[in-house]
Amino acid sequence: MANRWVLLFGYGNHGKHIAQGLVDDGYRVDIVEENEVFFQSAKEDGFDFVTLIDMSKDEELEALDPMQYDQLVCVMDDEHYNVFLTLSLNALFPDSHIVAISDSIHTTKKLYMAGAKKVIDLYEVSANRIHSILERPVATRLLEDFVMSREGISFMEMEIPEGSFLHGCMTDTFNFNAYNVILVGLVDYERGSGFEFITSGYNHKLDAGDVIVCMGEVADLRIFKKMIARTELEMKEAKKEAKT
Repeated sequence: MANRWVLLFGYGNHGKHIAQGLVDDGYRVDIVEENEVFFQSAKEDGFDFVTLIDMSKDEELEALDPMQYDQLVCVMDDEHYNVFLTLSLNALFPDSHIVAISDSIHTTKKLYMAGAKKVIDLYEVSANRIHSILERPVATRLLEDFVMSREGISFMEMEIPEGSFLHGCMTDTFNFNAYNVILVGLVDYERGSGFEFITSGYNHKLDAGDVIVCMGEVADLRIFKKMIARTELEMKEAKKEAKT
């Protein structure tokens, strides 16, 4: 898979969630940690390739052979250490593609100066979400009531695979609630490559290759993502088995 093999540095508060999100999106993720607790946490969460090293030592970074990876992702909880790590990786592997997270405009500037090719500003992401809330107050109140009353709620992006039982279904008639998920929006490539919220009122026909974004319990979202890979015949047979 092109650009799909990631070496992720850090499995703390940020890294844990980012790593799982990358896996859900189809990335292969190898993890590097220097904290024994976070190292064990990554192993317990099912990651097969987890390495415990001292990241301040160049020889241990070089032993990872980072150039074989498509992207190096720095997500250490300590912003200063994240800058230091980015600087070290760029000095050792100047041709690598380094992605880093930032929680301030000052850190963002430092990360770019340190050699990061792309910086994800957590404050900017939050600001974009706040803007969406202000632009859609009614929808936000509905989502807020739903999210605040339950734990483990999240969003997940899914591409409809070839042969999926969703192919040809209409968004107004397909019952997403039956799978304990809510359709938030989609990219309907028959209408273009832009994201459209389902609240726009347009009745979309779902096709293989379209991308849908759903909300629900994390476990339900993962089950549904696996389900949409089934064909219509497989779904009918599964429903028969469930009734017997």
